Amino acid sequence: MLRALVLRAPGINCDRETAYACRVANFETDLVHINALRQAPERLLDYAFFVIPGGFSYGDDLGAGTLLAKNLAIHLGEQLRQFIDEGRPVLGICNGFQVLVRAGLLPGYDELGAINRAPTKPGRDKSGPYTLTDNASAQFECRWVTLSVEPSACIFTRGREGSIQLPVAHGEGRFVLADATMLTQLQANGQIPLVYAKKSQQNNGEATAYPDNPNGSAGNIAGICNSQGNVLGLMPHPERYISTLQHPHLRRTREGQGDGLFIFKNAYEYAKQRERVAR
Repeated sequence: MLRALVLRAPGINCDRETAYACRVANFETDLVHINALRQAPERLLDYAFFVIPGGFSYGDDLGAGTLLAKNLAIHLGEQLRQFIDEGRPVLGICNGFQVLVRAGLLPGYDELGAINRAPTKPGRDKSGPYTLTDNASAQFECRWVTLSVEPSACIFTRGREGSIQLPVAHGEGRFVLADATMLTQLQANGQIPLVYAKKSQQNNGEATAYPDNPNGSAGNIAGICNSQGNVLGLMPHPERYISTLQHPHLRRTREGQGDGLFIFKNAYEYAKQRERVAR
């Protein structure tokens, strides 16, 4: 049985629903607190899938995800990089996406050269080459959004085309880059698997305005992956839409699969294939 580790930390509040989504996708899933991993960091390598769920880790007092990112980098940096280098899937959702960016693991720590430097200062510093910062609306955004699934290297969106719907709930979800050449490079590398789209249609290269793009992210970015495709960070919450019963506007007489479940199922199929090859 393939095992998934869903991280717990002070302030994280989406861990149980994320663990449930992993179980629905057939992972044997454990909720593990960051303090337990700090005491035994090699434990991470017992798992086939690592998920950092959403919430408000450590209250986000110094900027979204900063303290949890520091914890991971200092206490689990070696094991986490080995985990990624071996091709095992890593998923960061909302605050978890912010953690991966703050830790320098997204867009990736060795593929993109200058892009792959963590912000020069912690907290709400915007001087680094990339970061997630306050929404352009300067307010918390909680709504359902339409996403376009783009061609990319991402294993989590493999085999999926067109548009999907997922909910967002964040105050600091705007992905910004120091200049447009970085956006072009991410696109060329196939590292932008999900973008905010206008309702009922794909972007076709056009800018998506608020509220369809709820945070004002550059290039309408809703999620990015590393160039290997096994690390994905996204602001929308796939774990909150694994069943059609969770959608407020669908009128279904029987339960069906929600748009977020394929992300977890793809992680499982990829991990299963990777394990088969390893044998």
